[in-house]
Amino acid sequence: MKRRTGTVRLAILGVLLLVLAWGGHFLWGWYGPGPLAKDKAFVVPAGASIGSIAPKLEAEGVVASASTFRARARLLGSDAPIKAGEFQLPAGASGSAVLKILQGEEGTVRRLVTVPEGMPSIMVQERLMAQPLLTGPVDVPEEGSVLPDTYDIQRGDTRKAVLGRMQAAMRKTLAALWAKRGPDTVATTPEEAVILASIVEKETGKPSERRMVAGLYSNRLRQHMLLQADPTIIYPITRGKPLGRRIRQSEIQAVNDYNTYTMTGLPKAPITNPGRDSIEAVLHPAKTQALYMVADGTGGHVFADTLQEHNANVAKWFALRRARGDL
Repeated sequence: MKRRTGTVRLAILGVLLLVLAWGGHFLWGWYGPGPLAKDKAFVVPAGASIGSIAPKLEAEGVVASASTFRARARLLGSDAPIKAGEFQLPAGASGSAVLKILQGEEGTVRRLVTVPEGMPSIMVQERLMAQPLLTGPVDVPEEGSVLPDTYDIQRGDTRKAVLGRMQAAMRKTLAALWAKRGPDTVATTPEEAVILASIVEKETGKPSERRMVAGLYSNRLRQHMLLQADPTIIYPITRGKPLGRRIRQSEIQAVNDYNTYTMTGLPKAPITNPGRDSIEAVLHPAKTQALYMVADGTGGHVFADTLQEHNANVAKWFALRRARGDL
């Protein structure tokens, strides 16, 4: 009996030691020095959370493990949200220190506002108005006048001044790209380049496709074909915001200065703010005979030179949608 009691006590002691060891390891992993070898500037994009930023922290050597950082932050850290901006992380910063810095308690180098590629001007205005550090009103800028990028802002900056920097960046970038345009571009002016680039920006979510899409639309423009770009139908309805439903037949047939289903040539103005890469694609389009494209189900497109090939691709796309239950 005494031997059994001793064995039980030893087992309990062993379990307690394991728990204490695990607890010590868990706490040391949060409050002890981290793996960062030297001071590092770390950028947190707008809308990021601990969950979404943890893999980036691991990839950049700030924390040893994204999953354990999330777990420790949840159990041992503050509930305060992390903030967008660029932060200076010191070498060897503990997980606890990293979280406090990202929550804005210390170490902020600068504040940032990001305009993603393809964000329409009405949403640029909304984003600027939503920045509590900025002051004063700002009107909706001219479509296509803003360069999508990340911009520094300081407390007390006026929204007009920040917008001015965004527009100056577009003018500078466009001038530089236009000066190096290739001989195959169909754009006859920088303004036309931005208009076509805005369509390319909205038509594909794959950066690798931009030059191909630009080449396709360039071919259609040369042959005086309708561009038939769906985003040009949507723009007059929502000013570039998501439609949130399928396009109606009456909208496809609408006659206006944007709808490329009822007019040849380019719309009268851009339909969004295209990024640098889309402008470059228009100024250096792919050499292709393609005139048609349809979605491939992966976020990209299948291209075709002839209507017969295109119709076969469309049939495959509808078969895939039926198999998914989308139709």
